[in-house]
Amino acid sequence: MTAEHPSLPLVAGDEERELRATVRAIAARYGHEYFVATARAGQSPTALWAELGAAGLLGVAIPQEYGGGGGTLSDLAVVTEELAACGIPLMLLALSPAVCATIVAQVGTAAQKAEHLPGLASGQRVMAFAITEPDAGSNTHRIRTKAARTEQGWILNGAKYYVSHVDNAQTMLVVARTGNPENGRGALSLFVVEVDAPGVGRTVIPVEIVSPERQFTVTFDDVQVGHDALLGAVDQGLAGVFHGLNPERIGSAALLTGIARYALGKAARYARDRTVWDVPIGAHQAVAHPLARAHIQTESARLLTARAAALSDAGLPAGTAANMAKWAAAEAATQALDAAIQTHGGNGMATEYGLSTLSGLVRLFRIAPVSAEMILNHTAQHELGLPKSY
Repeated sequence: MTAEHPSLPLVAGDEERELRATVRAIAARYGHEYFVATARAGQSPTALWAELGAAGLLGVAIPQEYGGGGGTLSDLAVVTEELAACGIPLMLLALSPAVCATIVAQVGTAAQKAEHLPGLASGQRVMAFAITEPDAGSNTHRIRTKAARTEQGWILNGAKYYVSHVDNAQTMLVVARTGNPENGRGALSLFVVEVDAPGVGRTVIPVEIVSPERQFTVTFDDVQVGHDALLGAVDQGLAGVFHGLNPERIGSAALLTGIARYALGKAARYARDRTVWDVPIGAHQAVAHPLARAHIQTESARLLTARAAALSDAGLPAGTAANMAKWAAAEAATQALDAAIQTHGGNGMATEYGLSTLSGLVRLFRIAPVSAEMILNHTAQHELGLPKSY
């Protein structure tokens, strides 16, 4: 990849090149302006989402027998990265077709897969992921939302927050407690709940992030669901959740490296064209070096992301690799965006240049879906053999 051709893949065969070209062709009809305008209007990118679904890009990693492309997580990461590299970083790609579809495909019954996966693949249906709670944070074992068994099915009570794109979804994958905790570790289960089911409430959380994907607090007040809403085995929901964690981290990393490529591409063009004191500003090391460092960080993060996706595709342990990729990508995107804004000077803060509009989103990914500190904790323990600190 060079500054002249920021969309070129690392090492790719014909199929991957065609996949990237397909994504770029669709993204070119929308661009960062569409992303920002949709966000400012409080709308969802439904037109783009529908076109991605019709092209088979949302379901690229969903099994063919359920309407998908039968591809891999690596393919979905390519779609996510390439969209972001065109200025359209859709967080939803790391959630509905990645986390939720993966969990359904792994632990759902044949009937549940047939019910949910075709719509997720086509883009006609969206599934939100409701796991985070105010008093639990990163400690999933402290989840308080409860599901009680009844003759008709289950009744859910509790609350989740920072649930993305509930207004754009038809269903939610909800993590709830179904048993008494032992040694601080609770018995959790997974449920597919309709977003408009009686007793479900939602409130927008105002955040300083420019994105068409809004955040919500979701409440469950005696929400009744049938027996078929249970996804996987009772009290084994945490195992199901783990099927979705790696796709979420890898998808997030792909999105971030795409943002970094987008920012660096704009900065390199500006640094070549902007002339002050008779030479392009890119001739000055104070401008060139931060961009070069960010480029190296971005390429390193892309390699880590590709490695994590490949491990996951091969069915090998990918948890640490996925975490490291997400950490590296968040750092790379942070440095790339900052260097790109600085390169543009005052123009870096102007909306029309399409850089500062991404500041809040990039900052978010050093916190979620898993914080930088928790990734370092995990890496220290599992890679370096250091004592567990949490």
